[in-house]
Amino acid sequence: MPDIYPVFRYPDARAAADWLCAAFGLRVHKMYEGSDGSVTHAVLALDDAMIMIGPGRDSRGRPADDDHVVYVAVDDLDAHHERARAAGAEIVQAPFDTDYGSRDYAARDLAGNVWSFGTYRP
Repeated sequence: MPDIYPVFRYPDARAAADWLCAAFGLRVHKMYEGSDGSVTHAVLALDDAMIMIGPGRDSRGRPADDDHVVYVAVDDLDAHHERARAAGAEIVQAPFDTDYGSRDYAARDLAGNVWSFGTYRP
């Protein structure tokens, strides 16, 4: 399985998933819904490749910094975070535990791109 996943945010993640499947031939691998029925996170697949999509707000309800990011699955999240911090990466979000069992953090690279790291693997 790949460990690097592009992540895209859409105002209506359900409509985006439907459209991406119809237009580009992706298929829904996993889809998670909020209590109101809206899509909070989806994993779409094309052959062996996967992308993740979500709403225009992050999982904590804050406006998303970017329309797209990259998510990288790592085994030792805290060691990875410490390495990035020591190298001078701007930590956008300190390590935290999610309600779906992952441990995540986010950082910006030298060009300002947001990279998310975590232990979640679809």
